[in-house]
Amino acid sequence: MKNKEQILVDCLLRKEEVAWKEFFEAYSGNLSYVCSRYIIDAEDVNDVLQNSFLQMFHSISSFEYRGAGSLKAWITKIVVNESLKHIKKKLNFKEISDDFEIPAEEGDEDPNFEEISQHTIMEIIRALPEGYRTVFNLYVFEKKSHKEIAKILGIAENSSASQFHRAKAILVKKIKEYKMSKTAQYE
Repeated sequence: MKNKEQILVDCLLRKEEVAWKEFFEAYSGNLSYVCSRYIIDAEDVNDVLQNSFLQMFHSISSFEYRGAGSLKAWITKIVVNESLKHIKKKLNFKEISDDFEIPAEEGDEDPNFEEISQHTIMEIIRALPEGYRTVFNLYVFEKKSHKEIAKILGIAENSSASQFHRAKAILVKKIKEYKMSKTAQYE
Protein backbone atom coordinates (compact mmCIF):
# COMPACT_ATOMS: atom_id res chain seq x y z
CA MET A 1 0.00 0.00 0.00
CA LYS A 2 1.37 3.38 -1.01
CA ASN A 3 1.92 6.12 1.55
CA LYS A 4 0.91 9.76 1.08
CA GLU A 5 4.37 10.75 -0.22
CA GLN A 6 4.34 7.99 -2.87
CA ILE A 7 0.88 9.01 -4.00
CA LEU A 8 2.00 12.63 -4.26
CA VAL A 9 5.05 11.58 -6.30
CA ASP A 10 2.85 9.59 -8.67
CA CYS A 11 0.62 12.62 -9.19
CA LEU A 12 3.66 14.88 -9.69
CA LEU A 13 5.00 12.50 -12.31
CA ARG A 14 1.71 12.85 -14.15
CA LYS A 15 2.23 16.67 -13.93
CA GLU A 16 -1.13 17.11 -12.17
CA GLU A 17 -1.55 20.78 -11.34
CA VAL A 18 -3.33 20.14 -8.04
CA ALA A 19 -0.46 17.86 -6.95
CA TRP A 20 2.09 20.56 -7.68
CA LYS A 21 0.05 23.03 -5.63
CA GLU A 22 -0.11 20.53 -2.72
CA PHE A 23 3.61 19.86 -3.11
CA PHE A 24 4.42 23.58 -2.99
CA GLU A 25 2.24 24.13 0.08
CA ALA A 26 3.73 21.12 1.88
CA TYR A 27 7.40 21.84 1.20
CA SER A 28 7.89 25.53 0.40
CA GLY A 29 8.30 26.59 4.04
CA ASN A 30 11.00 24.03 4.76
CA LEU A 31 12.77 24.74 1.47
CA SER A 32 12.67 28.47 2.16
CA TYR A 33 14.35 27.78 5.51
CA VAL A 34 17.03 25.66 3.80
CA CYS A 35 17.65 28.33 1.18
CA SER A 36 17.82 31.11 3.77
CA ARG A 37 20.64 29.28 5.56
CA TYR A 38 22.76 30.08 2.50
CA ILE A 39 21.25 33.29 1.15
CA ILE A 40 20.35 36.35 3.21
CA ASP A 41 18.50 38.65 0.82
CA ALA A 42 14.76 37.77 0.72
CA GLU A 43 14.44 38.58 -2.99
CA ASP A 44 17.38 36.31 -3.77
CA VAL A 45 15.83 33.55 -1.64
CA ASN A 46 12.60 33.87 -3.64
CA ASP A 47 14.49 33.79 -6.95
CA VAL A 48 16.47 30.72 -5.92
CA LEU A 49 13.31 28.96 -4.71
CA GLN A 50 11.54 29.77 -7.96
CA ASN A 51 14.48 28.34 -9.93
CA SER A 52 14.51 25.32 -7.63
CA PHE A 53 10.81 24.61 -8.15
CA LEU A 54 11.26 24.94 -11.92
CA GLN A 55 14.18 22.50 -11.70
CA MET A 56 12.00 20.08 -9.71
CA PHE A 57 9.16 20.37 -12.21
CA HIS A 58 11.45 19.70 -15.16
CA SER A 59 13.38 16.86 -13.55
CA ILE A 60 10.66 15.06 -11.56
CA SER A 61 10.72 12.26 -14.15
CA SER A 62 14.28 11.45 -13.04
CA PHE A 63 13.25 11.16 -9.39
CA GLU A 64 13.28 7.64 -8.02
CA TYR A 65 11.22 7.01 -4.89
CA ARG A 66 13.39 5.17 -2.35
CA GLY A 67 11.20 5.23 0.71
CA ALA A 68 9.84 7.74 3.17
CA GLY A 69 11.80 10.98 3.13
CA SER A 70 13.42 10.43 -0.26
CA LEU A 71 11.34 13.15 -1.91
CA LYS A 72 12.30 15.65 0.79
CA ALA A 73 15.97 14.69 0.46
CA TRP A 74 15.84 15.09 -3.33
CA ILE A 75 14.18 18.52 -3.27
CA THR A 76 16.46 19.73 -0.48
CA LYS A 77 19.46 18.77 -2.57
CA ILE A 78 18.06 20.77 -5.49
CA VAL A 79 17.55 23.85 -3.29
CA VAL A 80 21.07 23.57 -1.86
CA ASN A 81 22.54 23.21 -5.37
CA GLU A 82 20.55 26.17 -6.68
CA SER A 83 21.60 28.22 -3.64
CA LEU A 84 25.25 27.37 -4.27
CA LYS A 85 24.90 28.27 -7.95
CA HIS A 86 23.52 31.65 -6.93
CA ILE A 87 26.31 32.24 -4.41
CA LYS A 88 29.05 31.19 -6.84
CA LYS A 89 27.85 33.81 -9.33
CA LYS A 90 28.43 36.51 -6.72
CA LEU A 91 31.37 35.34 -4.64
CA ASN A 92 34.92 34.24 -5.24
CA PHE A 93 35.61 31.75 -2.45
CA LYS A 94 39.34 31.83 -3.10
CA GLU A 95 39.47 35.46 -1.99
CA ILE A 96 37.80 35.04 1.40
CA SER A 97 39.99 32.61 3.25
CA ASP A 98 41.90 35.26 5.24
CA ASP A 99 39.57 38.24 5.22
CA PHE A 100 38.29 38.00 8.78
CA GLU A 101 40.36 38.30 11.94
CA ILE A 102 39.21 36.09 14.81
CA PRO A 103 40.42 36.86 18.31
CA ALA A 104 41.91 33.98 20.28
CA GLU A 105 39.55 32.56 22.86
CA GLU A 106 40.53 30.91 26.10
CA GLY A 107 39.40 27.31 26.00
CA ASP A 108 38.10 25.88 22.77
CA GLU A 109 35.02 24.24 24.23
CA ASP A 110 31.76 24.28 22.34
CA PRO A 111 29.06 26.50 23.81
CA ASN A 112 25.90 25.08 25.38
CA PHE A 113 23.20 25.53 22.73
CA GLU A 114 20.34 24.28 24.92
CA GLU A 115 19.68 27.73 26.38
CA ILE A 116 19.36 29.39 22.97
CA SER A 117 16.41 29.07 20.59
CA GLN A 118 16.90 27.49 17.19
CA HIS A 119 15.76 30.76 15.61
CA THR A 120 18.50 32.71 17.42
CA ILE A 121 21.15 30.18 16.45
CA MET A 122 20.06 30.39 12.80
CA GLU A 123 20.23 34.20 12.94
CA ILE A 124 23.77 33.98 14.29
CA ILE A 125 24.70 31.55 11.49
CA ARG A 126 23.09 33.81 8.90
CA ALA A 127 25.24 36.71 10.17
CA LEU A 128 28.46 34.88 9.24
CA PRO A 129 30.38 36.19 6.24
CA GLU A 130 28.95 34.51 3.14
CA GLY A 131 31.86 32.18 2.41
CA TYR A 132 32.15 30.99 5.99
CA ARG A 133 28.38 30.52 6.19
CA THR A 134 28.36 28.47 2.99
CA VAL A 135 31.16 26.16 4.12
CA PHE A 136 29.61 25.84 7.59
CA ASN A 137 26.19 24.92 6.16
CA LEU A 138 27.63 22.37 3.75
CA TYR A 139 29.68 20.74 6.50
CA VAL A 140 27.11 20.80 9.31
CA PHE A 141 23.72 20.53 7.60
CA GLU A 142 24.55 18.74 4.35
CA LYS A 143 27.17 16.47 6.00
CA LYS A 144 29.73 17.12 3.26
CA SER A 145 33.42 16.44 3.86
CA HIS A 146 35.97 19.19 3.33
CA LYS A 147 37.11 17.32 0.24
CA GLU A 148 33.54 17.41 -1.16
CA ILE A 149 33.10 21.07 -0.20
CA ALA A 150 36.38 21.97 -1.87
CA LYS A 151 35.22 20.31 -5.08
CA ILE A 152 31.77 21.93 -4.95
CA LEU A 153 33.14 25.43 -4.33
CA GLY A 154 36.33 25.18 -6.38
CA ILE A 155 38.64 25.82 -3.41
CA ALA A 156 41.44 23.91 -1.73
CA GLU A 157 40.45 21.32 0.86
CA ASN A 158 42.49 23.09 3.56
CA SER A 159 40.70 26.34 2.69
CA SER A 160 37.37 24.63 3.35
CA ALA A 161 38.62 23.35 6.71
CA SER A 162 40.06 26.75 7.58
CA GLN A 163 36.83 28.56 6.70
CA PHE A 164 34.81 26.05 8.73
CA HIS A 165 37.00 26.51 11.79
CA ARG A 166 36.86 30.29 11.45
CA ALA A 167 33.07 30.12 11.12
CA LYS A 168 32.88 27.93 14.20
CA ALA A 169 35.12 30.32 16.16
CA ILE A 170 32.92 33.26 15.19
CA LEU A 171 29.79 31.33 16.19
CA VAL A 172 31.28 30.39 19.57
CA LYS A 173 32.18 34.03 20.18
CA LYS A 174 28.75 35.33 19.09
CA ILE A 175 26.89 32.74 21.16
CA LYS A 176 28.94 33.61 24.24
CA GLU A 177 28.20 37.30 23.63
CA TYR A 178 24.50 36.54 23.23
CA LYS A 179 24.40 34.50 26.43
CA MET A 180 26.29 37.22 28.32
CA SER A 181 23.86 39.87 27.07
CA LYS A 182 20.91 37.74 28.21
CA THR A 183 22.53 37.19 31.62
CA ALA A 184 23.16 40.95 31.96
CA GLN A 185 19.48 41.65 31.24
CA TYR A 186 18.41 39.63 34.25
CA GLU A 187 20.91 41.10 36.74
